[in-house]
Amino acid sequence: MNEFVVGKKYDFGDIILTEQEIMDFAKAFDPLEFHTDKEIAKKTIFKGLIASGPHIFNHIYQREWIPRFGKTVICGTGVSNWKFIKPVYAGQKIHVELTILSMNPDTQTGGTAISWLYEFKNTKGEMVQLLEMEIMHKSS
Repeated sequence: MNEFVVGKKYDFGDIILTEQEIMDFAKAFDPLEFHTDKEIAKKTIFKGLIASGPHIFNHIYQREWIPRFGKTVICGTGVSNWKFIKPVYAGQKIHVELTILSMNPDTQTGGTAISWLYEFKNTKGEMVQLLEMEIMHKSS
């Protein structure tokens, strides 16, 4: 728990999804045509294939968050303020940072509820997605 401090930022690097990764994820979890069919996607407001909203979160959660913090988890307690602000296209570089917003000890579990802010930005520094997630972590 010593590594966790309110306000601490973690740089999780960049994500670049391929068209095939976008289509494979969508076929399994969000089979809307603008995620699974390049030709149909061209005719939508997005003018091309885009990633499913949860895809970039799921990718970074599995690649970065779980290996770093997974062993400290008691349970997840909620996700809030999940905003899909701009579409994410294949080949687009998305940078990911996390910030600890709050830490609240929980006497019932003996753990600490940590509120994490995930921020996903494009190369222009524009927010494309954000969410808050609360996780109950082991206290030591």
